[in-house]
Amino acid sequence: MTSFKDLGLAEELTFALDAEGYTTPTPIQEQAIPHLLAGHDMLGIAQTGTGKTAAFALPILHRIASDKRRAAPRTVRNLILTPTRELAVQINDGFATYGRNIRFRRACVFGGVGQGPQVRALNGGVDVLVATPGRLLDLMDQGFVNLSGIQTLVLDEADRMLDMGFIQPVRKIAALLPTGRQTLLFSATMPKAVADLASFLLRDPVRVEVTPVSSTAERIEQKVLFVTRENKRNLLLDLLRGKGVGRAIVFTRTKHGANRVAEQLMKDGVTADAIHGNKSQNARQRALDAFRSGEVQALVATDIAARGIDIDNVTHVINFELPNEPESYVHRIGRTARAGAEGIAVSFCDAEEVAYLRQIEKIIQQPVPVDIEHEYHAEPVARLFASGKGNPPKRGGGGARPFVGGNRPKGPSAGRPGGGGAPGGGNGGQRRHAAGPGGHGHSKRG
Repeated sequence: MTSFKDLGLAEELTFALDAEGYTTPTPIQEQAIPHLLAGHDMLGIAQTGTGKTAAFALPILHRIASDKRRAAPRTVRNLILTPTRELAVQINDGFATYGRNIRFRRACVFGGVGQGPQVRALNGGVDVLVATPGRLLDLMDQGFVNLSGIQTLVLDEADRMLDMGFIQPVRKIAALLPTGRQTLLFSATMPKAVADLASFLLRDPVRVEVTPVSSTAERIEQKVLFVTRENKRNLLLDLLRGKGVGRAIVFTRTKHGANRVAEQLMKDGVTADAIHGNKSQNARQRALDAFRSGEVQALVATDIAARGIDIDNVTHVINFELPNEPESYVHRIGRTARAGAEGIAVSFCDAEEVAYLRQIEKIIQQPVPVDIEHEYHAEPVARLFASGKGNPPKRGGGGARPFVGGNRPKGPSAGRPGGGGAPGGGNGGQRRHAAGPGGHGHSKRG
């Protein structure tokens, strides 16, 4: 079995990994790190939770440890572009964890907060800059940062960049970088626009692909509960008060819905907070910290957080509302079963969400088992199928397909492409003698 020492990383890094309890690299780390140490460009196809942040952070830190030069004022040596603030913070934390024994300067820039501290961090020059595209362009336009000395460019979550409208800003930033740089692009899916971007950025890249696109983790127990919209609140409360539910992330489709659900839970005696794009960065960080510490049991989130939360011991993900982009389902439920643990993903489905469920099953290439035991189940199922939207689910639990036959779903969800971590401080951190260190908003300006 390969160890991190076998990969040829600097001792300072292997000591830091040992201190975190990481002994064995994940598949993407084992495949990617030797190529990156050799200086190759890379196209990485990897789901959330595969450990890709460490896959690129460790080679960058190895190079920094080997090269005692430091960045000149207002210059950057290594740039990591990421779509969301939360992911930027986690990647920056990952560099801090792995580079604890190395002397280097780092900075993290994103929108939604004052730029003063970020500008001061850049003034002395940084070896590693983690940034969202919008805020970085703002600082470049103001003359606070010079990217002419970039040695490595990492574009993380490229498909999410596409979803959020960042492809053109990324192209603009890349056009200002030196041509001799090393470039890494990571994406969970590969729509044509991302493939075109890869062709634009990469030179003869090595391709690393570690998991089937849009697959769901085997350690996640998935189930769907049919429920009328008006009964969702009571069903959620019952689940959160149930046995075995520790930390739970509850997903809604809208910011207003997230606020409403969190407020209702608090009124019902469940500690909860909401996180979404209208919250300030400080408010979002406070909510995450409270959830991580156990002060808050339920974190209610929009899809801004589907790839932006890396917290161990999340026992349940609850889709209060099914996503209208089926790929988001994969990223949502990937917030549980992290660090080698198991988890449960429960989805509520009302009559208007049947088409969304069908699209999710098509994407993940498997049925979502139906929970037929819950008291909220019988009446909603009768209502769903009395409306002519499909045939009743087969009773027998487990692998039975909830919906058989019926018309193809119509509307904005049908066939629509969607947008899929990283170190012990990023998505999918595999901690404490697990397989290795693992992985990881919505503002056009970051």
